[in-house]
Amino acid sequence: MNEKLTLRQLTLIGSMLFGMFFGAGNLIFPLILGAKAGQNLPAALLGLLITAAGIPLLGVMSIGLSRSEGLLDLSGRVSPRFRSLFTCALYLTIGPLFAIPRCAAASFTIGMASAAGENMRLWQLGFSLCFFGAVLYFSLRPSRILDSVGKFLNPAFLLFLGIMLAAALIRPVQTAASVVPSGDYVHSAFSAGFLQGYDTLDALAGLAFGIVVIRAVRQLGVTKPGRVAVNTVKAGIVSMSLMSLIYALTALVGAQSFGLYAERLSDPGFTGGDAFAVIARHYFGRGGGLLLAVTVTLCCMKTAVGLVISCSETFEELFPGKLAYAQWAVLFSGASLLISNFGLSKIVEFSAPVLYFLYPLAIVLILLGLFGRFFGHARTVYRWTMGAALAAAVLELCRVVGFQPVVGAAGRVLPFYVYGLGWVVPAAIGFAVGMVLEKRR
Repeated sequence: MNEKLTLRQLTLIGSMLFGMFFGAGNLIFPLILGAKAGQNLPAALLGLLITAAGIPLLGVMSIGLSRSEGLLDLSGRVSPRFRSLFTCALYLTIGPLFAIPRCAAASFTIGMASAAGENMRLWQLGFSLCFFGAVLYFSLRPSRILDSVGKFLNPAFLLFLGIMLAAALIRPVQTAASVVPSGDYVHSAFSAGFLQGYDTLDALAGLAFGIVVIRAVRQLGVTKPGRVAVNTVKAGIVSMSLMSLIYALTALVGAQSFGLYAERLSDPGFTGGDAFAVIARHYFGRGGGLLLAVTVTLCCMKTAVGLVISCSETFEELFPGKLAYAQWAVLFSGASLLISNFGLSKIVEFSAPVLYFLYPLAIVLILLGLFGRFFGHARTVYRWTMGAALAAAVLELCRVVGFQPVVGAAGRVLPFYVYGLGWVVPAAIGFAVGMVLEKRR
């Protein structure tokens, strides 16, 4: 049996993975990063690529190289309780709490918000009802039709996005070098870009999607665990290379189009979705912008369907006998519909504390999975490292919500805490303690 995938097969799996990853956040956050970073775009973009492309790639690699059967298996190496709690938190975050509602909210912002006028809330409710009605329909009937739609929508979306990016790059409003950085991008562009990558949710998604790639590789005839791992890594590289290219071009367009929305950029309610809509109308006019918005909506809808299916299957496995798959799908679609009507800016705002808590745990778990073979995936090492990371993640949560008594003390003790990286040293110490105890044992 052939244990090596052809270039065409790797490209197909990489394209599938790209389609699963690429949703609303992958459009809106690089664009707004470019507008705010301006002259400091190279440093900010490097930080973004680490957390929005590099770490998601490591997440897929971690599932493959650790030879785990998905997130439940990998997180179970810490403890059964951690397995259940972390998996629930992760899937709720990339599912009905933030990622799925954001797909609908971003689609509405890009496509219809400018035409809604005074009846914004009513239009958004109607749009979300149609959006999630279609999402639930396909989620309850996963079939070849959905695959065919996906094969059409991804190329169509990339074509329209490519045309818009090309137009903006050929006829820029200004140069990135002429844009003065703002906010955290003035003095800490790298760390600001690094933390902006959290908002894409892709590192969390990498842990969830790794098993999907492994199953696809196995279906193509690769059965040996070592070869499965290698081909999983190759497919991940294909996907994240394309993702990185789009991030870089989108961020550059965001900077070069700064003049189109300079006065609105400081508004807390102004998001990358609003910026994307402004740029689309500038280069395509209302008709072209509407066509692009339809394509974005369908692409986000496909992503939402995939997430509803993934979350429903996972929760059915986590809680056997509680609810059937169809009931989970209805529950998640309904919850996403309600949350999407808070609006894109509110969803982004509400997600920040959760992401700053979960991301350190996800990154540390990914690294443990990647290098676990060097310490035999010993549970002692997993527990000490994740325990220290968990304590540091709580401190990160306090920093984001502004709990000053804790923030002041932690800032004096923890290195890199003010940059949102206060978890690095505690996790390293926990790993060292775990290794020493494992060696003694």
